[in-house]
Amino acid sequence: MTPKGFVFNAVSAGIRDPGRLDLGLIFSDRPASGAGVFTTNLVRAAPVRLGQQRLPSQSVRGVLVNSGCANACTGEEGLRDAERLLEATARALSIEEGTLLPASTGVIGERLPVEKMLKVVPELVSGLAPEKVEAFARAILTTDTFPKVIERRLCLRGGEIRLLGIAKGAGMIAPHMATMLAFVLTDARLSVSTLQDLLKESVSYSFNRITVDGDMSTNDTVYALANGASELRPEGKDFEEFVRVFREVCQELAYLIVKDGEGATKTVRIKVCGAEDEEKALIMARTVANSLLVKTAFFGEDPNWGRILAALGRSGVPFDPYEVDLFLEEVPIVKDGLSLGKEAEEQAHQVMQKSEFTLTISLKRGNAEAEILTCDLSYEYVKINAEYRT
Repeated sequence: MTPKGFVFNAVSAGIRDPGRLDLGLIFSDRPASGAGVFTTNLVRAAPVRLGQQRLPSQSVRGVLVNSGCANACTGEEGLRDAERLLEATARALSIEEGTLLPASTGVIGERLPVEKMLKVVPELVSGLAPEKVEAFARAILTTDTFPKVIERRLCLRGGEIRLLGIAKGAGMIAPHMATMLAFVLTDARLSVSTLQDLLKESVSYSFNRITVDGDMSTNDTVYALANGASELRPEGKDFEEFVRVFREVCQELAYLIVKDGEGATKTVRIKVCGAEDEEKALIMARTVANSLLVKTAFFGEDPNWGRILAALGRSGVPFDPYEVDLFLEEVPIVKDGLSLGKEAEEQAHQVMQKSEFTLTISLKRGNAEAEILTCDLSYEYVKINAEYRT
């Protein structure tokens, strides 16, 4: 069940294929606390710039999202295009224009077809309903192969709180965040500062720990809205449980993004343990996860451990190669920097035939560890991105 007070809709505005859903709206029946985390790319799309201007806020009423056009690298005209759409939607909803947030995804460098989009705003608003989550989730997809929706309910001492997470993303995925949009909605009552802190912390352990291809987008946006419709403000132990579930929603959405990576056939967890500190472990895990040679080896189900050690060696983190152990699931393939032989590699090859597995890298330098979630790099990834605009 969706959080109380939220409704959804999606329509086709003809931004891309005729008849395909490409414009979606989330609306709260009351003002909500709103928080956001955005791409760190210096090239920021118009909706990112507007979202950063409007958040954090205690009076957010909804989010207007389109796919098919990123509205990035479109100058001041792109900002005005986004503002026109938000103004028209706000008028149709009878709310203040500044209380709506924008998000866009799609091709960079093209302007939104504003006139076509304005024509369907009345239909978008009149069709809002709690059960249209799936339609909204489909409207925001680009090269994704499935919608990404996570629902959770917490039974607390005072009653029930609901959370809903919706995301899109399949390519151009790398910290900090990716060509991804995510929306986490709850009917809990939270202050703006609490929500912003919670979202930032949750993103650091979810969307900022995934990579599909090492590329950073211009449009990455995660919005969190808490409208208080449950009339419950989690405190004490209840708040700790709420934080756990909120982070879990973000992590599960992040997992689905990697699982749906463009052309991906494998989902791989890269775990670095025995590091001096978490940051160094994270740098090393990310370097391995982004290595094209490692990712193609995953696709070929080849335990080519030399590529892994080489990636570690260029991470910039000091370590002793002759102290490193490597495991694929529970199968050891390298001990103290040296191969354990063909039999071990054959066992590892069997592990790599699975759709999901873990690569563990033990450094023996400390007690810190970190994980990055990644996928393989297939022929299909090249095809999708070679033909993206043709």
